[in-house]
Amino acid sequence: MNRARLRLPSPQRLPLRGRLTLVTTAVFAVLGCGLLLLNWLSSRQLLEAYRDLVVPAATTDTAMTEAGPPMPGSSAAPAEDAEPPETPGSTAAEAVDPAQAFSDFQDSVLGGLLLRSLLMLVAFTVLAAALAWWAGRRSLRRLSQVTAAAQRISTGNTLDERLGLTGPHDEVRELGDTFDAMLDRLDHSFTAQRRFTAHASHELRTPLTLQRTALEIPLAQGRVPTDLKPAVQRALDANARTEQLIAALLTLARGEAEAPVPQPADLADAARDALADLADEARTAGIRIAGTPEPAPVAGDPALLRQIALNLLSNAVRHNHRDGTASVATGTTDAAAYIEVANTGPVLTPDEIPSLFEAFHRGQEHRGNGSGLGLAVVRTITVTHRGRVTAVPRNGGGLTVRVELPRHSRKVGA
Repeated sequence: MNRARLRLPSPQRLPLRGRLTLVTTAVFAVLGCGLLLLNWLSSRQLLEAYRDLVVPAATTDTAMTEAGPPMPGSSAAPAEDAEPPETPGSTAAEAVDPAQAFSDFQDSVLGGLLLRSLLMLVAFTVLAAALAWWAGRRSLRRLSQVTAAAQRISTGNTLDERLGLTGPHDEVRELGDTFDAMLDRLDHSFTAQRRFTAHASHELRTPLTLQRTALEIPLAQGRVPTDLKPAVQRALDANARTEQLIAALLTLARGEAEAPVPQPADLADAARDALADLADEARTAGIRIAGTPEPAPVAGDPALLRQIALNLLSNAVRHNHRDGTASVATGTTDAAAYIEVANTGPVLTPDEIPSLFEAFHRGQEHRGNGSGLGLAVVRTITVTHRGRVTAVPRNGGGLTVRVELPRHSRKVGA
């Protein structure tokens, strides 16, 4: 029968507060043992130093008591043939040796001192461990605030949170102030980047619209020579791709902006709209799309949530092969609403999944006029809505992407 071995946690795996408590207690115990040893040795040395003062005096007193007081006119020295008087009830064997009595007294004192010192050392070591644990928790509480804030910011999409630590101006306070200053610089940088992207994209839409109009009007009126029509059509196609790219950049900039005002929405409606918008493109590409949208109530920006469904489904159509399939499903779990899109396509490895969510990344078998921003926009909008997006390669090729958002407690439209 195999017995599970009891494994004590390694000191390296203990939290910082536990390690500080362990180190403080160990230092206190070692120094306490050293102090106890020095105290015991000092007491023994003092007793040994006073042995010569105590033992001779005791011996003289004992001898005088046994011989009795000297008789008047007699010598102080006892007669050679005189026998010492015997005390009733005692014998010579029972006579106490002063040196031995002092040794017994010394052992008793030192033994009692050692026992009491050990008991006090154990008690004070336990007290030191408790005080070190309390002091460590109190000192590291603000450090825990820094860690919690960093985790919230890393899982969110805004940099508007600040620590604002109070208390003594120590290393933890300095760390908090440095962290806040770093967040300020990052917030300003990201805000300027988003503002530039939004402004540049908005300003580019006007000249592109004018160019498209200038090309479409003569083409529609038949004023373009036959030999120039292919060139004009290619220019119109390039114009359309540029407008799609600008629209995607605007959506990305909007998704990276401040958190949207929550509004009741349903991912099932977004999935149905995406199915209707991409029906013609899927039919042209030879992709069969199946959809089973179930109610998935959430709270967020309805337009951005529709963009999630549209980008997921368009990605499934454009990164597919002829006669391929794609499916979309929505529903709810205990605490989340989800939309899941699966499609056939090229074989992917788990190592390739993170790069799919990078901006301007295109698959090896990219088809259509995509800009490479589809999944990047999906991730940005999902994070803005406090959700989670995962992607898993399918057996035989293709991808399954699932977006989970916090479930809305109320019914949509209530």
